[in-house]
Amino acid sequence: MIKKQNSEDLSCFLEILPKDISAELGENTEGLYEVVMDLGRLPEARYQNKNAVKLSDKVITQADLDAAIKQIGEFSGDNRAGIERTLHRISCIRNRTGKIIGLTCRVGRAITGTITIIRDLVESSKSILILGPPGVGKTTKLREMARVLSDELNKRVVVIDTSNEIAGDGDVPHPAIGNARRMQVPHPDQQHAVMIEAVENHTPEVIIIDEIGTEEEARAARTIAERGVMLIGTAHGNALDNLLKNPVLVDLVGGIETVTLGDDEARRRGTQKTVLERASSPTFEICVEILDRSTLAVHRNVGEAVDQLLRGWKIHPEIRKRDDDTGEVSVVQNQEPIAANAEGLQPIASDWAGPRETQLKVYPYAVSKGLLERVVKTLQLPVEVVKSIDEADAIVALKSYARAGAKIYSLAEARQIPVYVVKSNNLPQIQKILREALQMDSDVGAVDIEGDIDETEVALEEARQAITKVMDRLEPIELAPRRAYIRRLQHQLVERFNLTSRSIGDEPMRRLRILPPAGSQKNVGYI
Repeated sequence: MIKKQNSEDLSCFLEILPKDISAELGENTEGLYEVVMDLGRLPEARYQNKNAVKLSDKVITQADLDAAIKQIGEFSGDNRAGIERTLHRISCIRNRTGKIIGLTCRVGRAITGTITIIRDLVESSKSILILGPPGVGKTTKLREMARVLSDELNKRVVVIDTSNEIAGDGDVPHPAIGNARRMQVPHPDQQHAVMIEAVENHTPEVIIIDEIGTEEEARAARTIAERGVMLIGTAHGNALDNLLKNPVLVDLVGGIETVTLGDDEARRRGTQKTVLERASSPTFEICVEILDRSTLAVHRNVGEAVDQLLRGWKIHPEIRKRDDDTGEVSVVQNQEPIAANAEGLQPIASDWAGPRETQLKVYPYAVSKGLLERVVKTLQLPVEVVKSIDEADAIVALKSYARAGAKIYSLAEARQIPVYVVKSNNLPQIQKILREALQMDSDVGAVDIEGDIDETEVALEEARQAITKVMDRLEPIELAPRRAYIRRLQHQLVERFNLTSRSIGDEPMRRLRILPPAGSQKNVGYI
């Protein structure tokens, strides 16, 4: 269950307010988010789940502001201050000459139990990036993570506290962060330097940082992650795709670079020649989007999620929800596995183990990498499927893309490697060609690979092959009849490639028809 702080901290907050405002608030502090006092305007209380409330019929005077300022700490370079030994944050608005003419007094609460919903991620030792709009509890979760990691998991934790918002004002950090150590930042511009200093001087196992917002801080975060330190941080942005549009912070998720493909490769992928790809490994391995205070979206593999977004596919993260009354956590949507990557069509299950000793490295050209890996795994062949033709000892090509005079032959000749051609993307064909490449007797040890794959995987592979043909020929293709839940998976796969599909026919012959892109010449007049 979630537990909030006692009333002592809140009484300190009320004491800095004018007496009539404190009296008006009285016991009505449940869900209080912040109090706003602007010179010459009526004071206002803002709540998390209801409209703002005016607290007085008297406007705020300069004397009211001055009285509040005397009871709080000094304002830092980002115009933030606090109340010593509490988590409350006071932000000021200044006029052109620097005089304070407004205060935003935000209530800081030490709440335990908020990370129950992501406890497994915190214990994974993987770096976690938290995204979400202001006011949804990002900083509150950071405090709780600091306490759990330091007190319950016995980690060496350092909190980089730029505005003293995580661990409160004053030199003694608030008990909400447990035994975690806190490093204060003299000025916001120096946050990145303090991040590096923490790693170099204090041997942390975990570093927690709030509001990564500059290019220098993004670089510092990468440096920390590359040194093997677990990093937990927040950044500006509501969702993962927001960071891809932010040139300052995009490096947190691997960065973006423009790549020009060859004609054959662009055709094989079904894309334009110039595409966007992820430049490097993400700084953060896991991304958590806070949708609201009780609901989160979890991307367990940031790199794969970014790859999908860059190709224009819809991503389906894991959605978790916490019941505010019982505290129970449920997964309302499981994360869908990655269906493809930059090297071509790939199966849903991609964590297959390869053979122990590699005798042959093959590069698939328009051949399903997933089927190749399935054959290698099932037969335990000494073969490695590589991503670059420069690494390959041989090329396995699809016949329709390897006709006489095709560019693939000149590439193979330049590298002095053979090209093995399969008539179609199916398991027996690939099994036969790999045995030929390894100079194995095709009759010895042959197995029925088709029987080793369940109906779902066969149906998805059929859909992948059809997608490639639809993109190439710009003509609709119908699939074999399937059960309803399998057709639904096929529909989702087609959608990821920005194509459309329809279910046609009656049970038990109901099946998918995959349609070419709208407006393509061969699709004109098609209904």
